[in-house]
Amino acid sequence: MKGGWWGRGLWVDLGRGRVESRELPSSLLETYLGGRGIGIRFLYDLSSPREDPLDGNPPLIFAPGPLAATPVPMGGRYYVTSKSPLTGTAVSSSSGGRFGLLLKRSGWDLLVIVGKASEPVYLVVDGEGASLKEAASLWGKEIPLAREALREREGKGISAVLTGPAGERKVRFACCENDGRFLGRGGIGAVMGAKGLKAVVVKEEGKGTPVARPQQLEFIVYEMRKWLEAHPITSQGLRVFGTPVLMNVINRAGVLPVRNFQRAGSPLAFRLSGEELRRAFRQRRRSCPQCPLACGRITEVKGAEVEGPEYESLWALGVNLEVFDPETVILASGLCNRLGLDTISTGATLACYAELIEKGACDGRFSFGERERILEMIERVAFRVEEGELLAEGSRRMAEELGLPSLSMHSKGMELPAYDPRGAQGQGLAYATSPRGGCHLRSYMIGPEVLGVPKKVDRFSAAGKAGLVIFQENLNAALDSLVACRFGSFALSDDYYARALSAVTGIDYEAQDLHLIGERIWTLERLYNLREGISGKDDLLPERFLSEPLEGKVLDLPSLLEEYRRFRGWKGGTPGEEKLRSLGLI
Repeated sequence: MKGGWWGRGLWVDLGRGRVESRELPSSLLETYLGGRGIGIRFLYDLSSPREDPLDGNPPLIFAPGPLAATPVPMGGRYYVTSKSPLTGTAVSSSSGGRFGLLLKRSGWDLLVIVGKASEPVYLVVDGEGASLKEAASLWGKEIPLAREALREREGKGISAVLTGPAGERKVRFACCENDGRFLGRGGIGAVMGAKGLKAVVVKEEGKGTPVARPQQLEFIVYEMRKWLEAHPITSQGLRVFGTPVLMNVINRAGVLPVRNFQRAGSPLAFRLSGEELRRAFRQRRRSCPQCPLACGRITEVKGAEVEGPEYESLWALGVNLEVFDPETVILASGLCNRLGLDTISTGATLACYAELIEKGACDGRFSFGERERILEMIERVAFRVEEGELLAEGSRRMAEELGLPSLSMHSKGMELPAYDPRGAQGQGLAYATSPRGGCHLRSYMIGPEVLGVPKKVDRFSAAGKAGLVIFQENLNAALDSLVACRFGSFALSDDYYARALSAVTGIDYEAQDLHLIGERIWTLERLYNLREGISGKDDLLPERFLSEPLEGKVLDLPSLLEEYRRFRGWKGGTPGEEKLRSLGLI
């Protein structure tokens, strides 16, 4: 190994209590990089078809990337990959914080956890290996309390990925936290809970990732930082206001969903904007390691400090529920964080429930605009109390159980985030084709369609969108494998990431190589889903977007999918043999 990787992974069998170090072939690392890429490779290879993730069987795979613990800005994130209990698809979720950095500094490119513990445990990883310790006394604790207890036991310098009470109770959209950042989507917290795994702890280590061409990297890092300082989104928007800077922008564009996507836009949404929160509340900035943006926020409300809240949380727990009181929404976000709930799926499921009651599908005491009951409802979901038992299954299962499946705003079972696809046709296609379900990050078409990054396109037109979506899907899969924070790509081209990777590893990568790697990863995720019975027929969105106009427009999904599959070289959503051969997948 010249640089970028240590060439070793750590295997932990919870059921047998075994820990083993294994060599990782250089060819594997060079082909899949790390993070999301190496995660799906091992998930595909180690899984048995149709496993139930709530039985604790599918592997849980932690992976930083080759840029972690190097001077590359915003390159220290990590990915966790498993089978989603919410969607049944492959799911990979990314987080910032210090965990990925410390895992890499400990000398590991990969951590694979298999099996299920008979009693609650937590895992401690260091440079020598790992050990399992009892977690019975931590089980049931909210995330901040469990984290403090772990710091008392293992030292203040640790970083821990923790599941909360929601994950312990196998809420299908339970998330995990580390250092105030979150593995939010797809139910990773429930996978940990099903395995009896309360936390994964990494102890602080001092060594950085080896770099093959340090002088070359120094110059590239200098250039990257200059571009990040020059771009208005990375130097001003995110730095000053955090992600809530999007609230007014998306609202003005007319694609901010309200009342479970029954309409878009609200004159009251400004109350939850980054500008208004900055004016009305005491906030301090939070930064992940080696990040010049510091987009994170800690907001003080009623004597409590709440992480964020992020734009998506303000939308899901606020705008979409027609709740515009910022204190209520901030406290609701903080409660989700403590209990370990994905704020997007939580808010979207509550919105679906409110509409189900509205349409007479069930009796219930929750409605749009009812801010007084939001905190109570969140607790009921996390602890599966009364109606919370059904809501904890996610909006798709809930709506199907109550006889109105069309009221769940999802793709492949994952609730959609804060952009209405009728006003952004490319984003609609990205939702439908995302391998993990309703996700805006696999291809962030809001960039070109609304923000004008890298250039503005007609958001109401379906023509030509497939090529743009595929370009982003492939590139983002590669960036997620480096693992680089997605916000950096507002200012940095694919060429900069290829140059940084080349300097770190000593292997000459071009931008087109990243796109090829990304396509390989994307296609392998599709192959995993096909093996699980999820096919092209599941590249769907709710009928609301196809038949109920917004600004006189509906989503033209059939023509978008036809063009997409033609460009991908897929037949009916299935990659052909020639495509698989060209990507080295057969």
